[in-house]
Amino acid sequence: MSYPEQVYRGENGEISASYRAESTPPELGERGRDAIHYLATTTTTRGEFGLYRVEMRAKAGGPRTHFHKTISESFYILDGTVRLFDGADWIDAHKGDFLHVPQGGLHAFRNDSDAPAEMLLLFTPGAPREEYFEQVSQLADATDEERAKFFDKHDSYFVD
Repeated sequence: MSYPEQVYRGENGEISASYRAESTPPELGERGRDAIHYLATTTTTRGEFGLYRVEMRAKAGGPRTHFHKTISESFYILDGTVRLFDGADWIDAHKGDFLHVPQGGLHAFRNDSDAPAEMLLLFTPGAPREEYFEQVSQLADATDEERAKFFDKHDSYFVD
């Protein structure tokens, strides 16, 4: 395996880093209650990846089993207990646990515990997941056709 193709062609480097303080409010939700922090979006990473910090309240639930055709998804548990489905089994994941799901891999997650939980979500390559996070809650009144179109647009294919 080799390094990827060169992207930066300059000779002296550049000032282009992006800093985000821990105190930055979440883009979605309320800190400590089902919040999503956009740490690195596909825009800021030039399409390389998307990284999000997800805070879940106790008994928050989560999406049902699904897969993605174009992006992989990885989970890193920061705090609490998150139930992760690896396509075969549900795992009670704790602080420091990690799960990588390649394209096509069945997976799901949820917080069934009586305590809050927090994790990092990593999508590679980058995809505009922000729109998905911001609009998925608005599907309650959508028709089956509208819902299917939304999930197809956002590379999310549910199996149960």
